[in-house]
Amino acid sequence: MMFALTTFLSAFLLFQVQPLLSKAILPWFGGSPAVWTVCMLFFQVTLFAGYLYAHLTTRHLSQSGQAALHVVLLLVATLIGPITPAASWKPGSADDPTMHILKLLTVCVGLPYFLLSATGPLLQAWFARIRPGLLPYRLYALSNAGSLLALLSYPFAFEPAYDIARQGQLWSWGFITFAVCCAMCAATNARSKSSVAMPETSAAELPEVPATPTRADWPMWIALPMTACVLLIAATNQICQEVAVIPFLWVVPLALYLLSFILTFESRRWYRRSWFYSGLLLCALASVWLMLKGGQVPIMRQLAANFGLLFFGCMVCHGELVKLKPHPRHLTSFYMCLSAGGALGGMFVGLLAPRLFTGYFEWHLAILVTCVLPADVMIRDVGSTLSRRRLLCGGTVLVAVFAMLSIGLGKHLKATTEFSADATRNFFGVLKIEIDDKAVKMKHGGVLHGMQWRDPAKRRIATTYYAETSGVGMILKPFRPDRPIKVGLVGLGAGTIAVYGRAGDHFRFYEINPDVQRLAQKYFSYLSDCPAKVEVVLGDARLQLEQELPQEYDVLVLDAFSGDGIPVHLLTSEAFDIYQKQLQPNGVIAAHVSNRHIDLKPVLLAQAERLGQQMLTVIKHSDTAGAATSEWVLLSRDASLFSRKELAKHKFASGGRKILWTDDRSDLMAILMKRE
Repeated sequence: MMFALTTFLSAFLLFQVQPLLSKAILPWFGGSPAVWTVCMLFFQVTLFAGYLYAHLTTRHLSQSGQAALHVVLLLVATLIGPITPAASWKPGSADDPTMHILKLLTVCVGLPYFLLSATGPLLQAWFARIRPGLLPYRLYALSNAGSLLALLSYPFAFEPAYDIARQGQLWSWGFITFAVCCAMCAATNARSKSSVAMPETSAAELPEVPATPTRADWPMWIALPMTACVLLIAATNQICQEVAVIPFLWVVPLALYLLSFILTFESRRWYRRSWFYSGLLLCALASVWLMLKGGQVPIMRQLAANFGLLFFGCMVCHGELVKLKPHPRHLTSFYMCLSAGGALGGMFVGLLAPRLFTGYFEWHLAILVTCVLPADVMIRDVGSTLSRRRLLCGGTVLVAVFAMLSIGLGKHLKATTEFSADATRNFFGVLKIEIDDKAVKMKHGGVLHGMQWRDPAKRRIATTYYAETSGVGMILKPFRPDRPIKVGLVGLGAGTIAVYGRAGDHFRFYEINPDVQRLAQKYFSYLSDCPAKVEVVLGDARLQLEQELPQEYDVLVLDAFSGDGIPVHLLTSEAFDIYQKQLQPNGVIAAHVSNRHIDLKPVLLAQAERLGQQMLTVIKHSDTAGAATSEWVLLSRDASLFSRKELAKHKFASGGRKILWTDDRSDLMAILMKRE
């Protein structure tokens, strides 16, 4: 009973801390999807370190030595301070923060997470030694159940009920409880008379003879979990790029990943090759088709296809992995390889892919490998349908499906790289420059972030979302004060808004991505042509505004969207309190809320009501002069501004739904479902 309780508690804490810490540091790093990717990299590598520790200690230390070492480490871990990082960890530059995040996590939660990671295989090895008649793999399923409960309880129970600091305190108390339980298990193991882990199992579960794993088994123990991990992180990244970076959209993919572990390791009856592999191929084809359709497909259909692909892919990878699992004599070696695969997957997506690719091409690669690798395992299995009489028929179908997948993925790759004069990828996203005979365009992901006409006579025309009749255009041109103005701009893009600058004005851009500034200055002339004083401040806008003295902006423009992803940390009450301190008393906040999937007006309306501001929306439709359809929300205490004829005719948002976002609570599903 104590082994089961400790295993469950360790798994719960292990996966509860992941969204907790990721959410805590998200506002410090621009709300980028890469924050979760780097956090996953840390957690996967630390998990491998924990499994390696379990493997080495059970191989080379006596039972009493294992117990003594583990109890000492548990004691040290309980003495570590709060796991939530202090404000001193906030970044001070706009450099790639990957190493900074890894260092932060190592210091704040490294040792506790390492010990929690080691608990699963270590307790199973101890359990197999103490109770050789019982199957230790069932503890692994129990561990995954605890992990799943932790993930699902976070966005629905802990996140809505407690702030980050309180969540950290509760987690620390939970870890102390776990440490006591684990110490009791260690003491039980030390007192045990049994010397080897040789559980007896039925032939249906494990081979009766503890055969040595073959040469082909070892690489598959690594390759299959690595493939599943790459698929998990790539799918999560893909989803967050289109929607927002929030714990809910981290938790659902990870929960599906864990559910596949629970089902496949609990019993072989849950995994049927033909069913799940067929489902995988269908979901893969659906996902590729939706990728080719682009933004024309409702986000809920995209989520369903991607979640389906992730679940079926993980079920197939983990199901085939279970078929290759060894006798418990090789238990820790098996788990070490499994965790090594996860760590390698995290390293590939978190470290290598951003440096190898100029786009999110690991998603394409993950889809192909997830379909191909299990097929190779099935063909090698003499008991598989694919290795017997139906090989010709099944192989023909597989070749046809793989051909369709390859053609579809190839078309999507061509569409995303065609006409590219420049492309770059870093921690903050993927940027692309497209040049044709008429214009130069900047895109983030698949979304246009600025355009300039190549004709010198038209270079100073405001285009796309910033036309003169757009919300921001109206505030900065016809309704600007009859004096020089000071404008703060959150997000640079191509620098299009600089066309509204006049001599004596001061335009101050805040941009977190250094590559955006480089491309804006290299391919566009908006900044260099502007007669106003123009500054570009590199770093997260919210952190920079928080640290600066009051700037007394006449207008503060919020336009820091990455693709269709929403920077939640820029739309919370805490963020708007910072904005108010930087505005003139009657200053205007102009927020760009154009989005294919999400209606942000209820969020901004709640902030306007809280701050005693009036709010209206300005919708501009596309035209032949280069304007794109745009939606802007204007907020101000200056009632006389909104009473002017040209603005008064626009929809005045004085009622309707109000959804207040804070750093601790942000209900995305309400505004997502409304638009869908």
